[in-house]
Amino acid sequence: MNEKINNVLKLQQDYFASGATLDVGHRLKYLKALYKSITNNIDMISEALNMDLGKSASESYMTEIGMVLSGLNYMIKNVKRLSKPRKRKTPLAQFHAKSYQIPSPYGNVLVMSPWNYPFLLSMDPLVEAIAAGNTVVLKPSKYSPYTSEAIKKIIEEIFKEEYVAVFFGGADVNQALIDSKFDYIFFTGGKTVGQIVYEKATKNLTPVTLELGGKSPCIIDKKCNLKLAARRIAWGKYLNCGQTCVAPDYILCDASVHDKFLELLKKEMIKQYTDNPINNQSYGKMINEKHFNRAIGIIDKDKLYYGGNYDNEKLKIEPTIMTNVTLDDAVMKEEIFAPILPVIKVNNIEEAISIIKKLEVPLAFYIFSNDKKLIKNLLIKMEFGGGCVNDVVMHLASSYLSFGGFKQSGMGSYHGKTGFTTFSHYKSILDKKNWIDMPMRYKPTSKLKDKLVRMFLK
Repeated sequence: MNEKINNVLKLQQDYFASGATLDVGHRLKYLKALYKSITNNIDMISEALNMDLGKSASESYMTEIGMVLSGLNYMIKNVKRLSKPRKRKTPLAQFHAKSYQIPSPYGNVLVMSPWNYPFLLSMDPLVEAIAAGNTVVLKPSKYSPYTSEAIKKIIEEIFKEEYVAVFFGGADVNQALIDSKFDYIFFTGGKTVGQIVYEKATKNLTPVTLELGGKSPCIIDKKCNLKLAARRIAWGKYLNCGQTCVAPDYILCDASVHDKFLELLKKEMIKQYTDNPINNQSYGKMINEKHFNRAIGIIDKDKLYYGGNYDNEKLKIEPTIMTNVTLDDAVMKEEIFAPILPVIKVNNIEEAISIIKKLEVPLAFYIFSNDKKLIKNLLIKMEFGGGCVNDVVMHLASSYLSFGGFKQSGMGSYHGKTGFTTFSHYKSILDKKNWIDMPMRYKPTSKLKDKLVRMFLK
């Protein structure tokens, strides 16, 4: 495998050195071909996602395929503009000159993607890396084999290995890849593996983007539309059977509306997933037995409010609510990544903030409230990657908003223009004219020169 990786890296390095990917027309050609191939293979991709995660065709399109096409469409429309030099102001001391920055691709990029949204989180960074002019090695997760095969089929229809290559395998392949010398690494996954990737990257001084995760809190203020909050949370939490990195991980609910909110949330769960979700064909499953067993292991039957049933053969867990939860419970010790929602009753906003601050910085933060002053204060005070006011998850769906973690939940961001920037180095250029040459910077110095320097540089 090491020999195969080395051969592909050499091919990609030579291809990049040829200058082929520097041509914006070349990038556009392949972005358009990728768009066409995905639209022609929607059924194949949907079937693969159903095999891996039990996703329905509508959920697959809404949360993965459609979002990739939207990102591709953005890049196809904007890559020419994004690739142009950026004009910058020039200080008076540099008269007469012009300043600008030229976007330049890093070179050979490694994209390592996870299993929970295997198509979206493979193709999104791939699209942005290609748009910026890089070659790419893509390593999808071994836990989503059907989707990985669909991705490989699409990629190999369009790209030669010298441009984009796909590698399959487990920890041994991951290790071989991160031991290799890339010009940029983009990793989406868990914190433990993310730390290993980061450590390996530092040895080669390779820049990285790490999209990790964490326990994303959701505050329910007493001044909010409870019915709408319940509806949106029931959708966002149990989407993809709870296996969403930006899903609301736990609820901090004001005591005065706690019981009413639970009532409404239960009604919404039944409405959206039926009263028999395990047999609901449009409700997904856990990715594998390992993650299924981990998830049922953190359910405390004594604290169940609703749900809690599961099917070992189908790897399905009912949408579940737990109440009277404390930070000492197993469900609050790690990112849940399953359809289990702990609800913690709080007496005031200060108590909610105190609980959040005892945990690591989350990837997402959500607040349901109609109190504008409270919302503003929380968005300023709290540390998180990104989030929503009166909604969940949907900030991830915009090509016009950057997406990324902060501190323990990751570093760097992407999507749309930000994604192009992530995979580009910007060369800063000062273009000086020859017709004038200010003598004040040259030696020997004099009182007049010193006076002029102080006048210009202040």
